[in-house]
Amino acid sequence: MTQIFQGEKVVPVTLVEAGPCRVLQIKTKETDEYEATQLGFEQILNTKKIKKTQRGKEFRYIKEFRIPEIPGAQKVGEVIDVSVFQEGDKVKISGISKGKGFQGAVKRHGFSGRNATHGVKHEERTLGSVGMRWPQRVIRGRRMPGRMGFERVTVKNAKIVKIDKEQNLLAIKGAIPGRRGTLLEIRG
Repeated sequence: MTQIFQGEKVVPVTLVEAGPCRVLQIKTKETDEYEATQLGFEQILNTKKIKKTQRGKEFRYIKEFRIPEIPGAQKVGEVIDVSVFQEGDKVKISGISKGKGFQGAVKRHGFSGRNATHGVKHEERTLGSVGMRWPQRVIRGRRMPGRMGFERVTVKNAKIVKIDKEQNLLAIKGAIPGRRGTLLEIRG
């Protein structure tokens, strides 16, 4: 993340490299029984690393969208870049959040923990009682310690503040899911 100035205001932004993406395949109801558009991002330049099954689709990331029409994607081979967006647009951004490993209930679910006094010793951050007298078991779905993060997160109504068409950069207001290098899906 970084910040840019708009007049006298400081706006926190995240810089995202958006494209160029190439249209690899357009699926129709007649040929594939459903409508979708397949896009490729980050072309692999070393042809020795390409498998036989990937010939013709030499991209590191290939993603299929079940949207019949994507702006600027009418024919196979067309390139989609940041020119499909405009400054001030509201977009949805989806990606995989940062993985945090095994976490306790206080961090994972926001539990308050136990008192620091009244006979509580070495249990400040425990979750407390988990079972009950009847039905004498732990009910499914009980919030407990476990793995946290590394799941799909969507940020809605993110505003595009600035666009750099030469370097294919979008400056999006606020934070977005994931770490550096995470593949994001930006929908207008």
